[in-house]
Amino acid sequence: MADQKIFAGPRIRRIRHARGLTQTAMAEGLGISPSYLNLIERNQRPLTVQLILKLASVYKVDPEDLQGEAGTSIAAMREVFSDPLLSGELPGEQELVEVAEAAPNAAAALIKLYRAYREQAERLSDLSEMLAREGRATTAAGARLPIDEVRELFERRPNHFPAIEEAAEAFAAELDAGDDLAGALKAWLRAEHGIAVRTLPVATMPNWRRRYDRHSQRLFVSERLSAADQLREVAMEACLIRFDALVAGEVRSLALSSDEARRLARFELGRYAAHALMMPYHAFQTAAQRARCDIDVLKSRFRVSFEHAANRLATLCRPEAAGVPFFMLEVDNAGNRFRKAGAQGFPQSRFGGACPKLPVHAAFGQPGQILVEAVEMPDGAEFLTIARTLEGPQGAFNERPRRTALLLGCDIGFKDEVVYAAALPATPPGVAGRAAPAATPVGPACRVCERSGCLARAEPPVTRPLGLDEMVTGLSAFDFQ
Repeated sequence: MADQKIFAGPRIRRIRHARGLTQTAMAEGLGISPSYLNLIERNQRPLTVQLILKLASVYKVDPEDLQGEAGTSIAAMREVFSDPLLSGELPGEQELVEVAEAAPNAAAALIKLYRAYREQAERLSDLSEMLAREGRATTAAGARLPIDEVRELFERRPNHFPAIEEAAEAFAAELDAGDDLAGALKAWLRAEHGIAVRTLPVATMPNWRRRYDRHSQRLFVSERLSAADQLREVAMEACLIRFDALVAGEVRSLALSSDEARRLARFELGRYAAHALMMPYHAFQTAAQRARCDIDVLKSRFRVSFEHAANRLATLCRPEAAGVPFFMLEVDNAGNRFRKAGAQGFPQSRFGGACPKLPVHAAFGQPGQILVEAVEMPDGAEFLTIARTLEGPQGAFNERPRRTALLLGCDIGFKDEVVYAAALPATPPGVAGRAAPAATPVGPACRVCERSGCLARAEPPVTRPLGLDEMVTGLSAFDFQ
């Protein structure tokens, strides 16, 4: 015990309070000064062997209690704060010691709550696995989760927030960044809010794109991101700080039903604001008009990625300066849809976006190439579509990179305003009166598409009975007449 420093201030304070003693009265009983006892209770002085023996003789305190009362709690609290949900929340282990010693009952309650959370998660995991083995879907699979609510809301409404656009243009003018927006934002964050921006290696920040450490006032960005994506993360943090009240007002106006949905909407609006700051509306709309929406030209001019420029094209619907009303869709190679949005709202009823014949799925076979195609819906509506793969954050050698594909579309009537229309098949020269090749016939989704003989059909239509003629087999796996 003599070689070990024991700091037990909160425990000494509890012993004193339990006996109704003042610091002066307890100091007299221990033969020390009140000021020295005050330092002990604030953990600024350790307990000496003589003082521990005095506590044992005068107040019948077990010396073992003074040494190890919080040891078990600290170990359990360490487990709590190692959870991915809470990792990085504490600057060091000293806070665990302080919490465990100063408020042991609260620490015990937190540990109990965490254990209940872990056990509940394990039970849900076991239940999900059991139902999957039995081939049954869980009820949660069909539930409308907060992310579904947010996605549906952003899909239905125009992808344009005028107040954020105006605020972003004013912020960009104030920064006057020239060709170094990243440097200007870092300088603004440090000067206005004392926040330093650092890029960290993958090994140090394996699971995050961006993380703000409020203890050290530092914003960490992963080096696995491209320079353009790093800029977007810094811009997003700056916009969420600068436009805090504005974004909060926009979130309230969306009338979402839960805190989780509101948090997700705030994230989406933060990303929207970052794009608006990186590509201010007037400058971007003017450049897009002159370049006829050439995404590669726009990404070079504004020093952004293909994804950023394509996303921005789908937001240009300011009444007095509207661009081509693009809509967009992002999917992975399994067909999972991540985002739908549009300048006038995603045309779900007219376009759908779930047809396997859309070029966005073919893009995975030609990574990095832009595929241009005109498509025709069953009702005769035609759209110009542009598809290209997007590379996600770069991992290490042994990590498989995330790859998705983005589709931009617009009504075929706007093709003369889009440079990609030049890639559409044209009428062969010298063949008078011959029509150009027809657009690719697609549908909104297999379940609601009645095109017969479709080789790409994945599901039967809900409106037609199957197998009416047993003497005939069709081209599709689902035969109907």
